[in-house]
Amino acid sequence: MSLWRASDPLLLASRSAARLDMLRNAGLRVEARPVELDERAVEDEAVRSGAAPDDVARVLAREKALAASRLVPGRVVLGADQTLAVAGGVLHKPADLDAARDQLRKLSGRAHVLHSGVAVVRDEEVLFEDVDSARLVMRDLSEDFLDSYLAEAGPQVISSVGAYQIEGHGVQLFEAVEGSHFTILGLPLLKVLAYFRSEGWVT
Repeated sequence: MSLWRASDPLLLASRSAARLDMLRNAGLRVEARPVELDERAVEDEAVRSGAAPDDVARVLAREKALAASRLVPGRVVLGADQTLAVAGGVLHKPADLDAARDQLRKLSGRAHVLHSGVAVVRDEEVLFEDVDSARLVMRDLSEDFLDSYLAEAGPQVISSVGAYQIEGHGVQLFEAVEGSHFTILGLPLLKVLAYFRSEGWVT
């Protein structure tokens, strides 16, 4: 049963299966509408303007939603993005399994912060935007463990910044997590649902 009350389904400006599943599992009618966006160029411009990692996540979410909104007038579009901040730097999705191993080595034994930004747009007007953060502490990882983890988790680890999916084998990497599980998966879902209820779009 759908709890979504708007006339048309929500459009998700993302290829993320995790985000799509979260929204559908929450009872929303939603369709994926990914867009082509030079994320690194958007990020570089935001950083040059002084944006911190959490602001970068918000900007990327907004730009994705705006890009999709230009293609579908009148529709409610949700954009989302995530940044990972560690030791004064930012990590991106690894290009291959060797890069994934390098990221895990960098995260091993230390804390990092995931910032998940979201924006809701209609007719190129930003109706809502926010960001939520979660702090994760990774265990000290041996090379033997990394061998086993990467062999078991497989190439899908390169689809996530940090080279883990905490909803699967990636949970084995951590000793402590502070923050919303939804935020870690890439969407501050509770904030989004609260906004949708305020608009009468969700029962």
